Amino acid sequence: MTENNLRSFVTHDGAFHADEVTACALLLQFDLIDFERIIRTRDPAIHRQCEYVCDVGGKYISEQKLFDHHQVDYQGNLSSAGMVLLYLKESEVIDGQLYDFLNKALVIGVDAHDNGKELQEEGVCTYSHIIANFAPIPYDCDPKEQEIAFFDALDFANGHIHRILERYRHIHSCRQIVAEIMESSKEVMIFDKPLAWMDLFFEMGGETHPAKFVVMPSGSHWKLRGIPPNPHEKMKVRYPLPMEWAGLMENELKKASGIPGAIFCHKGRFISIWETKEDALKALNVLLEHKPQ
Repeated sequence: MTENNLRSFVTHDGAFHADEVTACALLLQFDLIDFERIIRTRDPAIHRQCEYVCDVGGKYISEQKLFDHHQVDYQGNLSSAGMVLLYLKESEVIDGQLYDFLNKALVIGVDAHDNGKELQEEGVCTYSHIIANFAPIPYDCDPKEQEIAFFDALDFANGHIHRILERYRHIHSCRQIVAEIMESSKEVMIFDKPLAWMDLFFEMGGETHPAKFVVMPSGSHWKLRGIPPNPHEKMKVRYPLPMEWAGLMENELKKASGIPGAIFCHKGRFISIWETKEDALKALNVLLEHKPQ
């Protein structure tokens, strides 16, 4: 490979899948390749000229930036997407925390789908299914149509990963505030502005924290939300809202709760919306005296 071929990426031509599209998008997001140096071909001579070779070539040697998983001597669970993500961590482009976030948010599913370990469930459309839907419908389409479709899928994947990364950065910008509120709170955590709290709460030991509720602004109103028992059951709560509030809105909830600023209580009894912070705190006081049903 010459210096002129640095920052180049090659994958196979023809039909494409979510793994090589995602691998390519990850390398773009972390500024390791140039868009204009993305090539699709099965020609080994061209592979040898490119810096990153993904989902083609029959070799997985991350030190040489070769990321294929189709060969018999590779028995792992990674697709080219997982291989590239692991490479980003091992080469210290990203840290272990961001690796775990991207893996759980996206790449584990891509790997499983590409390796046939994700069962198709009726009515469930995953990221990998969306990428697959960019492919031309006729099997005998013109190669140029395949090429256009690949880059359309890449554009979608690149934007999706960019938004995941923006979400990650926002979540972690809230870390200090959440930590301080956890430290100073017992049964309820009160935030003066809306922020991403839940993932950080559990990341910082929330499963053993005594808090049962969160009070926080929600648009122009305030919400009172029950806290889940753990990060895997986010629709469940440690202490449900009263049964007599379930599914009520406006006047019905005002009558049931005795709070003039009542707006809505979810039928699942995990969240309610109130006009003001004072209204939400009144609802909280009712809850603290109310035995769960």
